[in-house]
Amino acid sequence: MATIIHNLKAQARILHRQAADQDPAALARLKAAGITGDPIKRGHFLSALARELGFDGWPHALQVLGGSPSGDFGTLLYPSSSGAYSNIWSASYEEARSIRAEHGGYLLAYKHQFFIAERDFIETLGLDAVDPDWNLIGRDWVRPANPEARGRLYEKLVRVRLEPLVLTATS
Repeated sequence: MATIIHNLKAQARILHRQAADQDPAALARLKAAGITGDPIKRGHFLSALARELGFDGWPHALQVLGGSPSGDFGTLLYPSSSGAYSNIWSASYEEARSIRAEHGGYLLAYKHQFFIAERDFIETLGLDAVDPDWNLIGRDWVRPANPEARGRLYEKLVRVRLEPLVLTATS
């Protein structure tokens, strides 16, 4: 999980340098995240990256991506483009776990809620639905049997989510 944090810090460092050079794409990312400040600091870009990933800010991203228990998983696992899927939603983790055990699928989280998704949804996220790490976590993102495997899945998901933004910032 330290790799995700290290990669996000490296990305923030790059964006900070680009902003210092008045790069319009880097400055636009700050603006899009609703972050203002003069002078622009590295922490502004850490917050912007966290918000782009669906977290409230950098401390929230650190908590969730670092594997600390959190009642709020953010929106990383359910981007705005996911509305076309008919996932099974639950406000209770225990109920969601029971449904997943009965029907299969993948138990994921969105903010304070839980949902069961099918293979197509996982692939739409940009993840491989047959990645061995899914079995290692018991297909339960919230309380994984193997937290390191979930960390690897988080790393892959963050890379997929930020890739188009990185390309935009460096083009």
